[in-house]
Amino acid sequence: MRQIHVALGLLSAAVLSACGGGGSAGPVIDNTPARGTLVANPPILVPIPQANGPALTKLDPAVFKASLDAAKPGLTQLTGAPKCEITTYYMKYTTVGGANEATDATGAIMVPSGSDPACSGPRPVILYAHGTTVEKSFNMANLRDNAEATLLAAMYAAQGFIVVAPNYAGYDTSALTYHPYLNAEQQANDMVDSLRAARKAFATIGAQDSGKLVIGGYSQGGHVAMATQRAMQTTYASEFKVSALAGMSGPYAMSLLGDATFAGSPNAGGTVFIPLITTSWQKSYGGLYSSPNEVFEDKYASGIETLLPGALTFNDLFTTGKLPAYAMFAKDSLPGPSSPAFGIFFGDGNLVKTSYRNTYLADAQKNPCNVNPADPLSCTPANPFRKAGVKNDLRNYVPNVPVLLCGGGNDPTVFFASTQATAGFFLAKGLPAAALAVLDVDSAPTSAADPFAVAKVGFAQSKAAAINAAIAAKQDPATAVASLYHGTLVPPFCNAAARAFFQQVLAK
Repeated sequence: MRQIHVALGLLSAAVLSACGGGGSAGPVIDNTPARGTLVANPPILVPIPQANGPALTKLDPAVFKASLDAAKPGLTQLTGAPKCEITTYYMKYTTVGGANEATDATGAIMVPSGSDPACSGPRPVILYAHGTTVEKSFNMANLRDNAEATLLAAMYAAQGFIVVAPNYAGYDTSALTYHPYLNAEQQANDMVDSLRAARKAFATIGAQDSGKLVIGGYSQGGHVAMATQRAMQTTYASEFKVSALAGMSGPYAMSLLGDATFAGSPNAGGTVFIPLITTSWQKSYGGLYSSPNEVFEDKYASGIETLLPGALTFNDLFTTGKLPAYAMFAKDSLPGPSSPAFGIFFGDGNLVKTSYRNTYLADAQKNPCNVNPADPLSCTPANPFRKAGVKNDLRNYVPNVPVLLCGGGNDPTVFFASTQATAGFFLAKGLPAAALAVLDVDSAPTSAADPFAVAKVGFAQSKAAAINAAIAAKQDPATAVASLYHGTLVPPFCNAAARAFFQQVLAK
C-alpha cells in the first residue's frame, strides 16, 4: 500500500522550530539514548487528508463513517458507527535491535475525544502490533493510505480506546538497517519502549489513561502481542499491568510451523517470510549461515539481506524476479509436497537450496521437536535455524491474563495449527479454560448462545461474496478466497471479536 509521509515532514518542521528555526515554541527534544525515550514531546499532530476538502486535525465520527462505508460498503456494521473524534500523533522513540544494539523507531498514537461517554474521561489503552509488511515506508500514523491503521482506528480509537501502535524498528525512518522479524525478545522490547514513550506524551496530547491496558495484534503482530504480554508478565511486571491479550492469526508456534514448512507444507507468502526470518535471526544471533548463498539459490542470494523491508510491494518482489511467488523448494526436492495442495510450492526457479533443506530435515529427524503437545520444546536441535525457531516459539510460559486466540481454520498463510497447538499447550500447563477463548471465524456457530456467532456468520457472508465476485469475473473461486483469506477476510472479524472480548474483560 502506498505510504504518504506527512508526519515525517511535520517532525522535521517541529525540530527546526524547537531549535529556533520557527516563530513558535516547538516540542521538547530529548536525544538521550535510554530505551523508551520520546524524542519529541509533544509528538507530531498528523492532519488527516480528505478526498474532498482540507486535511482535518480531528477526524469527525460522521466524516469517518462516510469514508469507511465509501471504501467498503457495510464495514461500519461490523466496526460499529464511530462514536469518537480521533486525533492522530506520530512519535519517534528509542529502542534496541535484535542484537541489543541501540536504535530508534516510530509509531502512532490515536486519541479519542468527544461528547459520547465512551470518548471522554479516563480511557483504556490498546497496545497494538501490526502484521507483516515488506514496505519500509509503512506508517501506522497514516490513516489515509494504511489499511491496517484505518481498521485499527475504526475498531478501537473511534470506540473509545487510546491506541499505541509502533511501526517497529527497521521501518519508516528507523536507523536500523534490518527488521528483527519474529524475534520475540526484541519485538516485545520494541512494544514496551513504544508504550513507555507514548505514556510520556499522554499529558501533553489530552490522552487520559484509565490504567487499563490490553494488547492485541494480527499475523506477525499476533506473535508480537503474545511475546509482549509474556515480557510484561515475566520481565516488566513491576512496570506494566495487562488486563487481557488478543492474539490474531499469529505464528506463536514457530518451531512447529518451521518444521512443517521444510517437511513439505510451505505457507502462502513463505518466499517472503523466509528471507525476513533468516535475515532477522542472522543479524540477531549469528550462525545461521556464513553467506546467504548457503540458504538461497544464487539468483536470489545477492542483496537478499537488504531487500526486506524495502521499496517494493509484495507483487513487485515477484514481478521483478527478486523473489519467486510460490516456488520455495526445487521440484525434485524430497520429500515432496505433503499433499497436492502444496505442490505449487515445489518448482523451477525455487528460492531455498535443496542442500539447505536437506540439512534442516536431517536435524529434524535426529532432534525432533513438537513430539509431546504438553512439552513441545523439550528438544535440542543443532541446526541454527531450528534452534532460533525454538527460541522464538511462545509455548514456554502460561499467560496470567484472559486470552483470546482468533484466526481462520483454513488460513493458507499462518496455519490455524499454530493457534490450536498454543491453546492446547496453555491448557495443558494450567491456564484455566475460562480464561481462554479460541475462535475460528471460518466455522459454524455452535449454538444460538455462541458468543462468536456474529463474527462467524459475518465471515461466512464475506467469504461467499468473494466467491460470487470471482465467479462473476470468471476466476477460480478457491484461488480468489485463498488470496484474500489472511490479509482481507479474517482481520476485521478477528478484530471485532477482540474488541468485544476486551470490553467484556474491562467491564468486570
